[in-house]
Amino acid sequence: MTTVVVGSGFGAAVAAYRLAEAGEAVCVLERGKAFPPGSFPRTPHDMSRAMWDPSEGLHGMYDTWAFKHLDALVASGLGGGSLIYANVLLRKDPEWFTDPAMVGTGYRRWPITYADLEPHYDNVESMLMPAALPRSEGGPYALDKTRVLQTAAMQAGLEWQPVPLGVRFSNIDKPPVPGEELTPAPYGNIHNRPRSTCRLCGECNIGCNDGAKNTLDHTYLSAAAHAGAVIRTRSEVRGIARRTDGRFDVTYVEHAPANEGQLTRTADLPQRAMTADRVVLGAGSLGSTYLLMKNRAALPGLSSALGSRMCGNGDFLGFLLNAKEADGSPRLVRGERGPVITSTVRVEDGNIGAYIQDAGFPAFMAWMIESGRPTSAARRVLAVVWRRMTSLLRREWNPQLGADLQHLIGSAANSSTSMPLLGMGRDTPDGTYGLRKDRLTCDWKLDRSTAHFARAESTMRVIADTANADYAANPSWLFRRVVTVHPLWGCPIGATAAEGVVDPTGQAHGVPGLWVVDGAALPGPVGPNPSLTIAAFADRAAERMLHQ
Repeated sequence: MTTVVVGSGFGAAVAAYRLAEAGEAVCVLERGKAFPPGSFPRTPHDMSRAMWDPSEGLHGMYDTWAFKHLDALVASGLGGGSLIYANVLLRKDPEWFTDPAMVGTGYRRWPITYADLEPHYDNVESMLMPAALPRSEGGPYALDKTRVLQTAAMQAGLEWQPVPLGVRFSNIDKPPVPGEELTPAPYGNIHNRPRSTCRLCGECNIGCNDGAKNTLDHTYLSAAAHAGAVIRTRSEVRGIARRTDGRFDVTYVEHAPANEGQLTRTADLPQRAMTADRVVLGAGSLGSTYLLMKNRAALPGLSSALGSRMCGNGDFLGFLLNAKEADGSPRLVRGERGPVITSTVRVEDGNIGAYIQDAGFPAFMAWMIESGRPTSAARRVLAVVWRRMTSLLRREWNPQLGADLQHLIGSAANSSTSMPLLGMGRDTPDGTYGLRKDRLTCDWKLDRSTAHFARAESTMRVIADTANADYAANPSWLFRRVVTVHPLWGCPIGATAAEGVVDPTGQAHGVPGLWVVDGAALPGPVGPNPSLTIAAFADRAAERMLHQ
């Protein structure tokens, strides 16, 4: 049995490993390039090239989409979304699979249950090794932002908990030490680069240059390659067609390194072809749905439910600003220190459920925040100049500049007392994908999810008020636009072809041998961060493939 796996994210990587481990012939086609430790962009010049648009010569890892009421950010690169996700590996709440109160409000009961996924959650966790941030009073892991959210939640009567993170804080069976070199895994590493433990630098969402994140390239894909899988980067699938003998022809183009930085007519790139007994789609919700829509005529029998039940997993962004102590002095939050997310507040309110999580940002963002207030900086410069001039006139010249330089930098209160708050939960999956001139479109109705977003924002306000801080929503919310990093669905699970594109194991109704194993297949919002649930679903699907 030969299998082509399209993509390398949480669905594709898991399926590729399980099939290769069982001895099957597997080829992974990933449109983006590999990002070994040390290769993620940091300078302004490199960040300006970090987007994905090969026609413009951009081969970076950020792929942005704009739809009606909704903007989406996804990843392109070996490891898919794991390259830029915030490491959170929470399981979907068992009661949120089949909550009967949700039926009739735009939701449907999932055709799979928590019990169906439970052993597969276990399998994925054994590979990705999620662990909570180590807690030690006064030590390097005692983070201000974690303490602020925990204290505010407890005072407000909210349910708080640390989150399991796919991050290495230590070598196995050793105490955590920031920046310590990691012992290589038994299956090696596809990049052949050393990795080290988390340095608490807040750079998770722009790529971990230390290799501390257990991203899919370091784990599942390295293990798949060790088991014999062929992994091809810069290989973008364009066509999928089912042959009369039941096999599949897959065509793809290569985005050569020589084309990076060059305008390229990508429509004219030469196409390569492969034939496979099975095709596993894991190109992300947008990518997998788009591929099936463009190739619908070549896949007779595909369900008419294709493109349905889209949502953004309730993603909502807010900001906790200018936190203060009881006496009015600045209260340290220090969002630039630690993993991006360390803990969460869980809210259950009737039919509405939400998670609110602390969030961080890279250290260089703190400098940008401070430099973004030129009036304050100008006042500090004038004060130092005045002080130096008056001391010179009084003949009290002090050659030591430490105090003056400290005053020039300032207290950094703007950046050190603020942090983002990330919300997600159960919005209504009523969006519909379509094609217009070969471009993916999406019609998603914000008004049917208003109650969820109102609950998420009200909880953020409570947290900010309890922390004696100000609150501000993402500016795009003023225009009633939502930004999601978890666009889901488009090829939903359904018991029949009338209800969904794939069956409860991930195989397409009417097209045997075609599987969808990423977020496109999920039939409704996960609620918490969806990565672990997508991976568990893919693990279950791969097991079914092996036993057909």
